[in-house]
Amino acid sequence: MHIRNFSIIAHIDHGKSTLADRLLQATNAVSDREAKAQLLDSMDLERERGITIKASAVTVMHKHNGEDYMLNFIDTPGHVDFGYEVSRALKACEGALLIVDASQGVEAQTVVNTYLAVEQDLEIVPVLNKIDLPGARPDEIAEEIEQVLGIDALECIPVSAKTGEGIPELLDAICERFPGPPEPEMKQTRALIFDAVYDDYRGVIVYCRVFDGRLTVGDKILMMGLGRTFSITELGKNTPKQTKVKTVGPGETCYLVAAIKTLGDVRVGDTITIDHDPAAEALEGYAPPSQMVFCDFYPSTSEKKGNDFEELREAMEKLSLNDSSFSYQAVHSEALGFGFRCGFLGLSKLMFVQIG
Repeated sequence: MHIRNFSIIAHIDHGKSTLADRLLQATNAVSDREAKAQLLDSMDLERERGITIKASAVTVMHKHNGEDYMLNFIDTPGHVDFGYEVSRALKACEGALLIVDASQGVEAQTVVNTYLAVEQDLEIVPVLNKIDLPGARPDEIAEEIEQVLGIDALECIPVSAKTGEGIPELLDAICERFPGPPEPEMKQTRALIFDAVYDDYRGVIVYCRVFDGRLTVGDKILMMGLGRTFSITELGKNTPKQTKVKTVGPGETCYLVAAIKTLGDVRVGDTITIDHDPAAEALEGYAPPSQMVFCDFYPSTSEKKGNDFEELREAMEKLSLNDSSFSYQAVHSEALGFGFRCGFLGLSKLMFVQIG
């Protein structure tokens, strides 16, 4: 089976999530009855605001020229303040779909995300979206992409994520133009953690990309950076529903559950290996983000031993796991008591924390 790992990147409101919805329908991952707008935006806040906040990794199956393809794609945020989510997603891919609104053209985050993909040496397929709009200028915007980004205008694929026009040609390009995963460098297992979320019932759910070896249910794994060990109790893929599997091999993405209850036991960018036969060298992780906006949060009770303070601390720990670009440290105010000073990549990050 052929494997293709790619991200969907673009400026905000250029149609990434809508295109992801259409790809799910075109590959029969969801039925017409199950389909809904922003299907991969699982957070209520994402649906309310109409933007993607967290990257979503999905695996679908597709048949091209009589051969089976496993398509692992990640829908990423477009807003500048969520750029760290994009860089993490690209690390787990070999290709990127660069979505450009055929009426708006190249914008700020179009350029930034293109540079991120180029830095990771990814194959880029430019997609001209929203060609169904009256103001669409696909030929003109294709020339703009060539002039501004240096990508041949002839490589652009015109589509309408709303109507489905051009989607079959886009799927062909994904299979034909994106490279497959590189050959494993060693027999020992190495998997890169590119995301993690906290679940009240299952503990920490880790999302990873396997580069070498295999992960199997029952394996005792080692987090190479932190030195902690766990036993895998569940492996699976988002199809987009969570679907359990017994094992995953090189080039595949998956989620992993291993009864990880302590939030400090997982670090995005760490390498997972097998405890009894560990890899000699970890995979390259992520450069730490630089916070630009800081804000102090205080509980309603000023006592450090109060329940409100502990609940706030627990919330900060969960947020730091779900968003590795977020930082916090304890502070004290004479007027407000004990609280936390939190660092964010931008004002939008801060706004969503306050709203949530």
